Amino acid sequence: MKKGIFITGTDTGVGKTFVAVGLIKAMRAKGLDVCPMKPVESGCRIMKGKLLPEDTVRLLKASGVDESIDAVNPYRLKHPVAPSVAADIEGLKIDRKRMCSAYNRLAGKYDITIVEGAGGIMVPVYKKYLFIDLIDDLGLPIMIVSRPGLGTINHTLLTIEAARNRGLGILGVIINCAVKSKTGLPEKTNPDLIRKLSGVPVIGIVPHSTSPSRNSNKKLFNNMAEKIMARL
Repeated sequence: MKKGIFITGTDTGVGKTFVAVGLIKAMRAKGLDVCPMKPVESGCRIMKGKLLPEDTVRLLKASGVDESIDAVNPYRLKHPVAPSVAADIEGLKIDRKRMCSAYNRLAGKYDITIVEGAGGIMVPVYKKYLFIDLIDDLGLPIMIVSRPGLGTINHTLLTIEAARNRGLGILGVIINCAVKSKTGLPEKTNPDLIRKLSGVPVIGIVPHSTSPSRNSNKKLFNNMAEKIMARL
């Protein structure tokens, strides 16, 4: 049976792509055919007259699948703002049916498809169509990537509450130390408090690193991948 996961964040800059890359590699190491998807990516650089979706490129490289950028990333935008804002500025219409169709094509070919959003689940994709709407349309459970420090309890619980209100499945929370900082009382107590208050498991805590492929991270991502697959 083909499976899929939607990786969302509590905010922008929490390291969703870093986590997605680590999970893709870990699942590949377990013998699974894993394909990424980035429905829409904003903030793309222009290279040789074309928009380059750098997150999408990283995801594709990690997966090793023979898919074009267009196949896994239907929409690319230049401005580093919410997709709906960038689309308005750039005169681009984003069609939910096209994104769903792209996902369905990929999901039918691979053991697991890992879809990465942009920012959090309430970020607008186009007009009043939010990422939470897209997740609902795709029928995918979510994996929430959150920050470790002060403020993350509120952001994480709000994300969980919004997802539950929509009836979305929640696989768990991964706390990612995207920014190098000292570990204080919030970082030590937040994971357990998030688990107790929400009832959602904290699948893992990823230390600050420049690469998810480091030996110290491989074991961690392998363990997280096992936990996630067991909950699918």
